[in-house]
Amino acid sequence: MLDGFLIGLETAFSIKNLFMVIGGCIIGTFIGMLPGLGPMSIIAIMIPIAISIGDPSTALILLAGVYYGAVFGGSTSSILINAPGVASTVATSFDGYPLARKGKAGKALTIAAISSFFGGTVGAILLVFFAPTLASFALLFHSAEYFALMIVGLSAIAAFAGKGQVTKALLMTVTGLILATIGEGAQFNMPRFTMGIMDLQSGIGFITIAMAMFAIPETLFLVLDPSRSETKKNKDSEIKDLRITKKEFKEIFPVISRQSIQGFLIGVMPGAGATIASFLGYAVERNIASNEDKKMFGKGSIKGLAAPESANNAACTGSFVPLLTLGIPGSGTTAILLGALIALNVSPGPRLMIDQPDVFWSVIISMYIGNLILLALNLPLIPYIAKILTIPRTYLIPFILFFTLMGAYIGQNNSTELLILIIFGVIATILRFASYPLAPLLIGFILGPMLEDNFSRSTQLYDGIGFIWERPMTLIMLIISLLMIILPSIKSRFSSKKPF
Repeated sequence: MLDGFLIGLETAFSIKNLFMVIGGCIIGTFIGMLPGLGPMSIIAIMIPIAISIGDPSTALILLAGVYYGAVFGGSTSSILINAPGVASTVATSFDGYPLARKGKAGKALTIAAISSFFGGTVGAILLVFFAPTLASFALLFHSAEYFALMIVGLSAIAAFAGKGQVTKALLMTVTGLILATIGEGAQFNMPRFTMGIMDLQSGIGFITIAMAMFAIPETLFLVLDPSRSETKKNKDSEIKDLRITKKEFKEIFPVISRQSIQGFLIGVMPGAGATIASFLGYAVERNIASNEDKKMFGKGSIKGLAAPESANNAACTGSFVPLLTLGIPGSGTTAILLGALIALNVSPGPRLMIDQPDVFWSVIISMYIGNLILLALNLPLIPYIAKILTIPRTYLIPFILFFTLMGAYIGQNNSTELLILIIFGVIATILRFASYPLAPLLIGFILGPMLEDNFSRSTQLYDGIGFIWERPMTLIMLIISLLMIILPSIKSRFSSKKPF
């Protein structure tokens, strides 16, 4: 292991590979900042370039740099204009955008950058020491456990519901699950609920729903309420003030520590990914927060911003464990990276560490180098990036709409998505007026297909629902999800009772 690590160290620190890390991080960061254009699109485009390089280590270092660079940069549009750059930064907008609305855009971007760096660094360190062990742990998870994990994710809806809104949140989650059933099903390759529209056969794109839930309503609110586009008088000084006080650092340090480890472990599990890690990270922190802190979630909580940012970056690093050690993609993006590895004649699996240590270790070491580069790249640019908020709304609104429409169209490459975007955008605006939380709908939509796929596989393997009590890990996770739903309501009931 030590010999392989030294070979990887030498490979990663070669001049050519250092330039590849820097180039990948820069490309990924700016692609991630554009709403709707995620790492999957740019990595797919860059695969021919990577193959033309020839050297598997260099090619994978470039593609990996683009991947975590896009996740790192995706928080920018979520915080500044409430339009998530990538799927894994949707949870970032819940508290990042309210902070920006309060004139603390610079501080919000700094917290996001530091949390991302910390999550990525912890992930890289854990990857170095525990990759083989964690690969064995990932193999323990079968369809039944993934079904239970999706239920745990859905039970987190209480974290996204305000006081007295649990019923509304539940209703929105069910709506999200219903929307996720549009298109071909898991068990039968037959179109469902498509109303004869061919473009709906593959389902509604995630980016379309995400933009409809967040970007379109925000744009309409800017039109209907001009005061929303106005910032505080001391705007420039707020943007330049990037410092985090000692008190604030003490508040977020336990959060980013917990969520870096939790996010990494979720990323290790094939199929989970950074999006689920960010939602669960946010939900966990809100549920364990004190009553005073809990009131701030959704209104500009620094803990609510730090949690998903550290979790999603740690999960991105964690997703390389099943990719490199088992040859199993941990997310959609790593599935594309797996295709690139095969095209480069690299066979990911248990023997990759022994047969090609230069590829295995150089990629892992380059992740830490990339995190340092991303921090050094983003922190100095924050005052200039935050200036987006000073753009007059007559220019800002068309800017948001352009990238929203472009992101929805590129995501599925059909014009029907634009119609869906507008329809659901208007509906989401009405729901916001009626005080319905929109995040649970998105959670239901994301987890719905994975929930259905794993449930159908489990019922086929165990000839029914016997897998629930036959697999102890599944039963434990289902009990945890039940407690996550019941405990908040019991706690609020007891706290509402006045003492004698």
